Amino acid sequence: MQIRLDQEIQSPNRKKSRILWKPPQSMATRVLLPQFNSTFTNTTIFLSLNPRLPTTTRSRFSVLSMAESNRTTVLVTGAGGRTGQIVYKKLKERSGEYIARGLVRTEESKEKIGGDDDVLIGDIRNVDSVVPAVEGVDAVVILTSAVPKMKPGFDPSKGGRPEFYFEEGSYPEQVDWEGQKNQIDAAKAAGVKQIVLVGSMGGTNLNHPLNSLGNGNILVWKRKAEQYLADSGIPYTIIRAGGLQDKEGGVRELLVGKDDELLETETRTIARPDVAEVCIQALQFEEAKFKAFDLASKPEGSGTPTKDFKSLFSHVTTRF
Repeated sequence: MQIRLDQEIQSPNRKKSRILWKPPQSMATRVLLPQFNSTFTNTTIFLSLNPRLPTTTRSRFSVLSMAESNRTTVLVTGAGGRTGQIVYKKLKERSGEYIARGLVRTEESKEKIGGDDDVLIGDIRNVDSVVPAVEGVDAVVILTSAVPKMKPGFDPSKGGRPEFYFEEGSYPEQVDWEGQKNQIDAAKAAGVKQIVLVGSMGGTNLNHPLNSLGNGNILVWKRKAEQYLADSGIPYTIIRAGGLQDKEGGVRELLVGKDDELLETETRTIARPDVAEVCIQALQFEEAKFKAFDLASKPEGSGTPTKDFKSLFSHVTTRF
């Protein structure tokens, strides 16, 4: 049984307040904490705290309706990023199906996506910082990534190419490998049922230009984290997105591939909202589990916009 352990009382100002009651370990219940701002349909029952107490000694509890208890709690890490924000907001919009949580690195990022209490602040490079975020979570969508910065002084009018660097402590090895490994380990220990990991196409080519940015070998470390997830035993979906575009989603035909084959075609990009939608749809279908695939789209106006995601996932045959 799942119960919301808030005891209603009358405060001196005659307004209702709530007290969180911690049950004994012997009580087999799943505690739903009120700080995550969930709204539930409630039914009031009375339970005895101690079978030795007289029947007049009762506490009041709210029991989740069956429909609400079937919602999936999803943690989006990297929720302050451009794609992470979209995933988080889409989950919030589908509150009948999902309970959304976000994990960001700074207070500034939290405020950027609304500042709700269901957005936690943590550092994925420290596993102890990740553990509280994954507690009570059914699924995790990993959208964290190292981000290169352009060195100052570049003048495009003079030609040449800009140079990039990674800030100290934020190299791909630390973020895309160690940080993602920490998330996977914490999720596994917490009993998370599925992880959706968003990576990038290009990982089969060691000489890919992205690897040279800041000498970070970012695709190498991303690929290592993907392999670690595939070997973890947790049901997973690995999405290797093409070039990300800040365009409208839901208006293109999506394409799945393997081993960077799509990079040899003219369809190598995808809109961020489409990546976000595939992340959420992957939580709904068994056909998406234990699979890894490249993801891109046809140009808008070419092909039929993808609506049948079960069919899309069924076309994927690769586990890594």
